[in-house]
Amino acid sequence: MALPLLAARTVCFWWSDRSFTVLVVPSRQTSFATAMSLRVVSPSLLNAWSQTLVRAMSTQGGSKNIGFVGLGNMGANMASNLIKAGHKLHVFDISKPACQGLAAKGATVYTKTSELAQNSDFVITMLPNNAIVEKSYEEMTADGVNKDTIFIDSSTISPDLVKTLQKRITDKGARFIDAPVSGGVPGAEQATLTFMVGGTDAEYNAVKAVLECMGKRITHCGVYGMGQAAKLCNNMMLAISMIGVSEAMNLAVRQGLDAKVFAEIINSSTGRCWASEIYNPVPGICPTAPANKDYAGGFSSALITKDLGLASGVANSSNTPIPLGSLAHKVYTSLCTQGLGNKDFSVVYDQMKKEKFSV
Repeated sequence: MALPLLAARTVCFWWSDRSFTVLVVPSRQTSFATAMSLRVVSPSLLNAWSQTLVRAMSTQGGSKNIGFVGLGNMGANMASNLIKAGHKLHVFDISKPACQGLAAKGATVYTKTSELAQNSDFVITMLPNNAIVEKSYEEMTADGVNKDTIFIDSSTISPDLVKTLQKRITDKGARFIDAPVSGGVPGAEQATLTFMVGGTDAEYNAVKAVLECMGKRITHCGVYGMGQAAKLCNNMMLAISMIGVSEAMNLAVRQGLDAKVFAEIINSSTGRCWASEIYNPVPGICPTAPANKDYAGGFSSALITKDLGLASGVANSSNTPIPLGSLAHKVYTSLCTQGLGNKDFSVVYDQMKKEKFSV
């Protein structure tokens, strides 16, 4: 008796003992017997293959038009990961090379953010400071907005500005949430960022799938502005820990300890932290850290100084003491006045090493 033919593009899996049987029928002309001949012995290989299949199938029909404004060290990598996930990118940046880099990957470049927003289901902004974010949203929404568009700000700005923008955009008929990130340039490159989301449950659920294309942890922090509240506290702690790691590393080396040996001790002991393990400020410890590139790129001292200023403002308004946060702010303000604002914030170690450190 002839075995029956199966429908086109059928995929089935069977588990038996230590092997999987995969049935793939690409057309109605493929017989059941022929299809059954494909057998994968390694479960791990099948698991990897099936995960790739799931990602491919989820992209089909799920592609969104996403606008991205701000293609700096973080934004360019985040936008690239959205393209890799199958979304249609609409981008804007004042830097032509940055736009050209995304255009080469398939993005559409705009000269007006208002037009970008009109053609996007989601608009993500990743910009340097309060003033630029506010101006960008004024220009972007000046001609009105699509009521179904969700604006997502991933910059680091004040919680008060978040609330102002949310009201302005809601009044125009669209939606706005704050979703700042943590993880640095390595996290942006590898799509392993942490997103801290401020908004309603419904808005969080609406944006989660998009954010998962760029990050591995998407956390709902609460109402509008709470994402920024979490980010400012996190960055204050980051600045404090970078100064602490730099002090300890410099002191250890001055005593004659090998920097790599001491870094291994820290990272297997109670002093372990992101600044010591992933982003060590001493050249030669972490291969991908800016310390190995004369502190170029990464997270600039100017930006961490800005974030510390925002944290100080929030602390003052809530009458919250931040003695180490205030000291860290003075340290990085000093670096900026020395002309190091464009250097990565781990350059604080280099200044300690050269005995050029002052507060």
